[in-house]
Amino acid sequence: MTRSATELEAAQRLRGVVGRLSRLLRRTDNEAGVELTPTRVAVLLAAERLGPIRLAEIAEREGLNPTLLSRTIAYLVSDGLLERSADPEDRRSAWVQATDTGHATARNIRAKRTQSLQDAIQQLDGADVALLEAALPALERLAEAISEEQR
Repeated sequence: MTRSATELEAAQRLRGVVGRLSRLLRRTDNEAGVELTPTRVAVLLAAERLGPIRLAEIAEREGLNPTLLSRTIAYLVSDGLLERSADPEDRRSAWVQATDTGHATARNIRAKRTQSLQDAIQQLDGADVALLEAALPALERLAEAISEEQR
């Protein structure tokens, strides 16, 4: 195999496993007591981690169209998870940030997802755990490269 064919196969396998892990981790949200769609969870987690944050920045980071984002924000605000405020310098723009309940919900979601991963890692043998740990820096750089590419 040429390097490019090997890289293509690696990219396909990585995409598949990352997608599967993402879907499996989203299932833990119900265990965290959260009855939110994946989009609502993604917006809540972004706002909680980065807030206060402009709606336009969330839309860009999460790849959401303005209509879907507006509905999502309205739901999260009505559920008491986010606060929305107008930008005093630009009335067409708005900011959101997590409420205390939003912070607690986000912490709970992250804790459940982390616990699920930790439980699964404990089922692996030591060699696989070492491989995962060794791969983390490369995966972090890969995520940053994709983030830079999408800007």
